[in-house]
Amino acid sequence: MDSLKEKFAAKAGPVAAEVKALIKEKGDFKLGEYTVEQVYHGMKGMIGLVTETSKLDPEEGIRFRGYTIPELREKLPKSPNKGTEPLPEGIFYLMLLGELPTQDEVIDIGNNWARRSNVPKHVFDVLDKLPVSTHPMTQFVIAISAMQTESLFAAAYKKGINKKDYWDYVYEDSMNLIARLPRVAAYIYRRKYKDNVHIEPDPKLDWAANLAHMLGYDEFDMYRLMRMYMTIHVDHEGGNVSAHTTHLVGSALSDPYLAFAAGMTGLAGPLHGLANQEVLSWILNLREELGGGLPTEKQIEDYIHKTLAEGKVVPGYGHAVLRKTDPRFSAQQDFYTRYIKPQGTDDLCEIVQMIYKVAPPILESTGKIKNPWPNVDAHSGVLLTHFGMVEHDFYTVLFGVSRALGVLSSLIWDRALGHPLERPGSITTEGIKKKIAAAEAAKV
Repeated sequence: MDSLKEKFAAKAGPVAAEVKALIKEKGDFKLGEYTVEQVYHGMKGMIGLVTETSKLDPEEGIRFRGYTIPELREKLPKSPNKGTEPLPEGIFYLMLLGELPTQDEVIDIGNNWARRSNVPKHVFDVLDKLPVSTHPMTQFVIAISAMQTESLFAAAYKKGINKKDYWDYVYEDSMNLIARLPRVAAYIYRRKYKDNVHIEPDPKLDWAANLAHMLGYDEFDMYRLMRMYMTIHVDHEGGNVSAHTTHLVGSALSDPYLAFAAGMTGLAGPLHGLANQEVLSWILNLREELGGGLPTEKQIEDYIHKTLAEGKVVPGYGHAVLRKTDPRFSAQQDFYTRYIKPQGTDDLCEIVQMIYKVAPPILESTGKIKNPWPNVDAHSGVLLTHFGMVEHDFYTVLFGVSRALGVLSSLIWDRALGHPLERPGSITTEGIKKKIAAAEAAKV
């Protein structure tokens, strides 16, 4: 048993016992009363599941095991090779164990993933059978599903295992899947956009830097960006589509490959992970319509008004939960200011800063928008474009590689705590009308 797994086993047992006692003693405690509007509008704000790894606060932003993104950029271990951004291995350790790792512990996880990173040949064979024109997210989901042949959980379950051991096999599957995703993502990218010319992994590089390398981007700043990108996109509590879908499918005891593949079909949607490329498309259209180059703030204001008048949204602004500037946006803004701008301004990045200045007051003045502030998608595509990754359709695959760290660490906890099949009740519209009528009659 590897050291991370031993530490998790020591953590999970006591927590599982605590949760069991909590349900027994306080299972009838009311967490809230929900409205008809919430039931119809996607259960927004309804507490209906437990996620240990992160929590999204409307005012404070995302916290991973209690730590904010600025704190994690400071406290998590960095690459020994002049690293200034946290290694994603560290945030995975934090989400799984609830503790900040040491440098040695992060290096140990990186070595662990490197040993597990060999992708079965049949996965590449399956991808090669697809038309090159196939969307990268479709290829990503198919590749993950093809790897399901390697599931240790599925094989063990078929033979018959004790429920208490479920987490053990889910841990092994999750670690193997996380280790292999960079190679799969890079294969899809090089096959689709780079004439099927592939780049072998570099065993000397960490998980995120190796992904950048296999994609074909070996600049030091791109390594640095990929480490930050993979860290800030890992998780966003349990109610978002990709996290909730992975949890839901996993609750049926589908193995991590199938559960994660399902989560990625949700991430591919325009209201979830696809949003980053929509932001970039909107900015590129803005610049083109305004004649190219760097527009003025007044021109951007007019373009925003035009967008709203056409019944469209300003992509990258607003969030279902947050009521402030997304800390993930701020981290990327800081990355641009700290590492890119001193070497020369980038027009697209500058436009992002200008939009950030003029858009919130305009959006707020409409009186229809609860959160006029930017979210993570408002900046991420522009940074990738700066380093030459102009293939917008691929951006969500990178998001998916990162999100694996959060949803799979949560899935390990789901099985360790023995969470049951998720099966919420539902109601018909007629049933709602009857309940309302009965309540009103009772008042009379």
